[in-house]
Amino acid sequence: MQRLPTLSAAFAVTLLLAVGARAQPTRIDVVTPIAPELAAYGSSAIGVRTLTAVDRNRPDILRTKEGEPTARYDRRFVLEVWYPATLAPGQTRGGTYQTVARDPSIAVTLRGQAVRDATPSTAGGPFPLVLLSHGYPGNRYLMSHLGENLASKGFIVVSIDHADSTYDDQQAFASTLYNRTFDQGFVLDEMARLAAPGSGSFLSGRVDVTRTGLVGYSMGGYGVINTIGGGYSEMAQTMRGAPPNRLLRERAASNPAYRASIDPRVKAAIAIGPWGMQVGMWDAEGLRGIRTPVLFVGGSVDDVSGYAKGTRALFEGTVNADRYLLTFVGANHNAAAPHPAPAETLGATGRAVIAYTQHADAVWDTVRMNNILQHFATAYFDRHLKGDEAKQAYFDVVPSGSDAVYAVDREGRVQSTHTYWKGFPRGTAVGLTLEHASPAGHAVR
Repeated sequence: MQRLPTLSAAFAVTLLLAVGARAQPTRIDVVTPIAPELAAYGSSAIGVRTLTAVDRNRPDILRTKEGEPTARYDRRFVLEVWYPATLAPGQTRGGTYQTVARDPSIAVTLRGQAVRDATPSTAGGPFPLVLLSHGYPGNRYLMSHLGENLASKGFIVVSIDHADSTYDDQQAFASTLYNRTFDQGFVLDEMARLAAPGSGSFLSGRVDVTRTGLVGYSMGGYGVINTIGGGYSEMAQTMRGAPPNRLLRERAASNPAYRASIDPRVKAAIAIGPWGMQVGMWDAEGLRGIRTPVLFVGGSVDDVSGYAKGTRALFEGTVNADRYLLTFVGANHNAAAPHPAPAETLGATGRAVIAYTQHADAVWDTVRMNNILQHFATAYFDRHLKGDEAKQAYFDVVPSGSDAVYAVDREGRVQSTHTYWKGFPRGTAVGLTLEHASPAGHAVR
């Protein structure tokens, strides 16, 4: 779910000035001079391929009637896979993606650093896996900036088009409520199948699914919470709009089979503006089931997923996990995750304005937020999926960026009073907070 902010008359005029201008591809790979250190692309070239997959005999929420037998169908997926690559002589980094905006009548071209169907790198690996799960609605390109960035640093990144939940295939919300967690689990299993020796896939021997990270935004974050152990509450099973026949009980905290199903291959998760806490999808008992390390990310004025009763409440309630909360002060629901607004949406009017506001925030620059997410996602997954203990230093910071002291002399020597966030240029941690809590029974740093 994404917020649709109100546009001022002056801003609307600015958008209209772009009408008639030929839209250039929107860059998803911009790293600004004030970006934090780990936002920069890594040393590896990036390949990208599109895969399809089918989960046989999945419950068909849209055709199932309350009180009647559960209908079944084959649920189909389109996946975008970014990976470390080796470029052929004469090949250069760069390529485009053809997609659509939130208003699917608007065709969109994105440009990044990945090369379509490039040869997978044989240096290093097998690489850790990161799954990206978009919001409702969204698509597999919504966090493409993060997919490319992590792939350049030695990760295999798979972004999911969630059926019934994309811009051009948005169906009843009940389907997303039921399917999101099952989609994440199925794609992880599919990657394990393709990674196996003799699979015939370019991923064979290149992916280590025992070191998997999840990134979910909005409804993707909702799925992440349940995937890592946050069982649904009893109320959630019968709430308005819930799937029929109490089907959410399959993933409820009260179901012993659910507890036994938590996947140990998932070693860390990032939940960005996760939806659901504010409407009671979880209670205290359900959240106690989460033991996987989590980095929560949110805007302090998120009016879709909520902040105090949403993302922050999840952070506070996940008492058995080591977790962080990165807050963009003053940001709304679009904090960090969506790539910059497509150039083709700048002249949008009427209802088509949602195609722009899907990516916009009234206070924060989207590229800056993307760069900050890239920085922390790199540090977090390096720490938890690669065992790079040195990356912990990027999280051992003064909780409020505005309180941090920058004390470096003209020769670049760090002074004893220096407490600035590691990797952040002077003055650029303002507007951010980063809080930490340890599992119950452990000291809080």
